[in-house]
Amino acid sequence: MTTQPSSLAEVRARIDDIDGELVRLLADRQALVRRAAAFKTDEQAVRAPGRAERVVAAARERAAHAGLSPEVAEAVWRAMIGAFIALELAEHRAGPPAADRQP
Repeated sequence: MTTQPSSLAEVRARIDDIDGELVRLLADRQALVRRAAAFKTDEQAVRAPGRAERVVAAARERAAHAGLSPEVAEAVWRAMIGAFIALELAEHRAGPPAADRQP
């Protein structure tokens, strides 16, 4: 167990460290989202509202067990899912990258 921070500067430094880890994890998630997009044939498949609701419900449950407010988890996951759906839709509408197009 880590010791409690003894100053605001230490609290902020630890938050910055966690933010760095979160960015790395979100980059990993984004790569998987982009990979999943390759399997989806239309915008409904991209939006996948049933899947989104299951992911949010799982986040709420995990949060409750981890000591995170389920309401905070839900808000974060809904924002994250919305951002990734927007990215996926934009890429879906743009079509495959030039390197993947057939001549």
